[in-house]
Amino acid sequence: MAIYLNDVSRTFGEYLLIPGLTTKQCVPQNVDLKTPLVRFKTGETPAIMLNIPFVSAIMQAVSDAGLAIALARSGGLAFIFGSQPVEAQAEMVRKVKKFKAGFVTSDSNLTPEHTLADVVALARATGHTTIGITDDGSPNGKLLGLVTSRDYRVEKDSPDCKVKEFMTPFAKLTVGEIGMSLTEANQVIWDHKLNTLPIIDKDQNLVYFVFRKDYDSHKNNPDELLNANNKTLLVGAGINTRDYELRVPALVDAGADVLCVDSSDGFSEWQSSTIRWIKQRYGGQVLVGGGNIVDPEGFRYLVEAGADFVKVGIGGGSICITREQKGIGRGQATAIIDVAAARDAYFKESGVYVPICSDGGLVHDYHMVLALAMGADFLMMGRYFARFDESPTKKLKIGNNYVKEYWGEGSNRAQNWQRYDMGGTETLKFEEGVDSYVHYAGKMKDNLNVTLGKIKATMCSCGAITIAELQKNAKITIVSSTSIVEGGAHDVMLKE
Repeated sequence: MAIYLNDVSRTFGEYLLIPGLTTKQCVPQNVDLKTPLVRFKTGETPAIMLNIPFVSAIMQAVSDAGLAIALARSGGLAFIFGSQPVEAQAEMVRKVKKFKAGFVTSDSNLTPEHTLADVVALARATGHTTIGITDDGSPNGKLLGLVTSRDYRVEKDSPDCKVKEFMTPFAKLTVGEIGMSLTEANQVIWDHKLNTLPIIDKDQNLVYFVFRKDYDSHKNNPDELLNANNKTLLVGAGINTRDYELRVPALVDAGADVLCVDSSDGFSEWQSSTIRWIKQRYGGQVLVGGGNIVDPEGFRYLVEAGADFVKVGIGGGSICITREQKGIGRGQATAIIDVAAARDAYFKESGVYVPICSDGGLVHDYHMVLALAMGADFLMMGRYFARFDESPTKKLKIGNNYVKEYWGEGSNRAQNWQRYDMGGTETLKFEEGVDSYVHYAGKMKDNLNVTLGKIKATMCSCGAITIAELQKNAKITIVSSTSIVEGGAHDVMLKE
């Protein structure tokens, strides 16, 4: 007969945190949100530590290169979505790896033979006032000059005037050479009173720009998640269990720091085979996570296959309808509690700590603290990040509200049948995700600062200044439906 589990499948909304002793050390500026992303042995340091416990979902509507750069600059990590051609995904990874804080690849370039009309059109299209003039008009062509808004007057100069007639020629430019540090570049900018410093290679090819206006921006991102050796931003990438033998080498060559098998149900032989192939092919040097699972058996299965972290959660995402369609899944809170216990048991048994990621089920910011307190090492979020300027989807106005499009990888729009691999034909038989909108929220950093502020304040109220302390000392209680009502504004007339 079937196996019955006696515990109730519970969500984060059914729990509250009980305050602990808030000592004088428990102030937000003392809270450290660093957390391991990948497995490590007792006494060792993880190959990757997140500076904030956030990663972005492996979704078309969430994780492209733009969001990956923004999130890494804030201390988290994005997993570039895999439901696209291999080379397109690899190019997104390369774009993130090429980005260096302060060193900006030129997106606006022309040749000396272009005209003022071309300059004006490009400036209007991109919003950029600095244009690199190269021999072939490419971002990395031979640098011949520079055009800024101070080099021309639209109201007086002829639209047909050639760029070479009004650009600042290379001979009059102050430039830096590839290999110089950001500190050195900023010093040159300061010494020569520049707004822009072109960085060139030994053949005079344009490589980067460094802008004066970005200086404060760099100081405002102290938690940037960087490779310790080459100082590039860290980035992950999603893979599937079908074309991994082609996709993984391309992503590794592009510089992906970590991979994750993207599947709605990770407790499968296909996922085990994928992870084992990667570990064997690269001698264990390529980091790869697995999932999604909801119980100890699934966790142990993927860990023994070689997974460096395990994602927990089936059916809890805001756009996921797997539970509704297939009747499988588990309340996210119960799943995290159960799998965290299995992770701790495995660590005690083997001396190897395998982090777990809570994926889905987060409605309010305090749910994030609950997930961490229940044992999650970090959180994967889709809806949260889809709302921001940095996500790849369109911003639309519907009625009086601004929204952004947000669709699930299990929707027909995503066409991501590989995520639901059952070894059959290459089609999506039915949807496990919906196509929707989320309320537009503005810039990521502004929202992220508010969320992280809430998390730190809540942790202080629990008497914890690290995630490890929170997991060890947090007190959690189940709430009733009436106490949930009591927790909000009630018995008053709210002002408009």
